[in-house]
Amino acid sequence: MIYHDTVPVPLDNEKSTMAAIREKFATQVDADLLREVRQLANQEGRQLQAIVEEALKDLMEKRLQSEPRPGVMAAYQSSHAAYGSLYKKLAQ
Repeated sequence: MIYHDTVPVPLDNEKSTMAAIREKFATQVDADLLREVRQLANQEGRQLQAIVEEALKDLMEKRLQSEPRPGVMAAYQSSHAAYGSLYKKLAQ
């Protein structure tokens, strides 16, 4: 069964009168995983939808940030400039 419905919901972290559009959806997940997520929501005193939304946001952030941070790349390049020949020998 697939259904959806959009509902404007005020965001807790926004002071404006803007609202997030929430969309209902149905899906299936592993029963054990769902039970664990429900237990987590209960332990934290949160709604299941809040836990699922947090997980989806974390997944999207992880996938969208596939490039290394600039500071990490700068450290790598500096290290490679100083020790590149050693790295090549170690790789052999």
